[in-house]
Amino acid sequence: MSGGDGTSIGGGVKSGIGDRLNPCEPFIRRPVATTLLALGMLIIGVVAYYALPVASMPQVDFPTIRVSASRPGADPETMAASVAAPLERRLGAIAGVTEITSSSSQGSTSISVQFDLKRKIDKAAQDVQAAINASMADLPSDMPTLPTFRKANPAAQPILVLALTSRTVASSEIYDAADTILVQRLSQVEGVADVSVSGADQPAVRVEVDPAAVASAGLTLEQIRQAVAGANVLTPLGSFDGEKQSEALALSGQLRRAEAYKALVIRAANGTVMRLTDIARVYDGVRNTRAAASFDGKPAIILNITRAANANVVETVQRVRALLPELQRWLPADVEIVVMSDRTTMIRASLEDMASTLLLSIALVMGVVYLFLGRAVPTLAAGVTIPLAFAGTFVGMWAAGFSLDNLSIMAL
Repeated sequence: MSGGDGTSIGGGVKSGIGDRLNPCEPFIRRPVATTLLALGMLIIGVVAYYALPVASMPQVDFPTIRVSASRPGADPETMAASVAAPLERRLGAIAGVTEITSSSSQGSTSISVQFDLKRKIDKAAQDVQAAINASMADLPSDMPTLPTFRKANPAAQPILVLALTSRTVASSEIYDAADTILVQRLSQVEGVADVSVSGADQPAVRVEVDPAAVASAGLTLEQIRQAVAGANVLTPLGSFDGEKQSEALALSGQLRRAEAYKALVIRAANGTVMRLTDIARVYDGVRNTRAAASFDGKPAIILNITRAANANVVETVQRVRALLPELQRWLPADVEIVVMSDRTTMIRASLEDMASTLLLSIALVMGVVYLFLGRAVPTLAAGVTIPLAFAGTFVGMWAAGFSLDNLSIMAL
């Protein structure tokens, strides 16, 4: 059907519908706005790229809490029956628990409680604390400390492993310095979730009792234990009060070396004094003699550093490495801090390979377009749209909470 001026009415209607359905028309008609939009998308994409957390694999945060309890001297079966079982009964009654696993060893028990993914870890921690409090009536009364708990990620792996070595300083002294100084300072670094120490134990005085000497003296091991514990108690003694002056009584009741324990009187009767050295061998040692580690042929103390859930691995390791010179000044002169393992080496290599691969792909696409079309404008358009596509992808990954890992890099 045609109008008086010869214009096709049907054709005009069809052309209007096509304009409304073409999503590219506003960008073609407004080149300045399109250019500004592209630059804005590119800038936001660059910012999102540097804000993305970096990891080797996608982060899956399972709500898991690990409960630890100790009872020195107890064998694994006793720990499982007297400590692990009461705790497991109380922990198993918490709503949302999907799995409980426990491991008992000489004098210690570790229980891992995993919750449903819908449970909030902070609320679950409150329930775990309530369960521990409720189980105190069922736990042995001779436990030196209450059971403790902390949040844990079963899939977490150390991102940095440090080794502390020395040729002259004893491992127990290095462990003491690492546990009391380095762990607290490293835990304050942004992105660090946990720092654990292994390879030795705290210094301690070890008493090896001679059973034959104890039997001939008519003593029991419990009497010896009470004598040693009673001589090492720091308790208030009182004070002298006068009209014008008051003096507090103080006694250094902490025995720190084996020499102080050797003179300890176990029994005094009928003019005969029996000291601890008469029935036992007393020497300076460590609490756990079965813990040991070595690095480069020398005894070493190992520090395992684990990152927080949403922390950037590369940036966290860089912060820790920047702190190492300061930590070195707090240690004895002959103690050296060595980086034993660094997981960011592989991650950095993957990121560098990703960047080179993306640049190569852009160059190949531009080369193919120019080879088939032979025109500079389409070739330049291909070189612009691909970086914009990556920039938009980075923004989407940041908004969705994704990370730069091996899987996402493969997708890119």
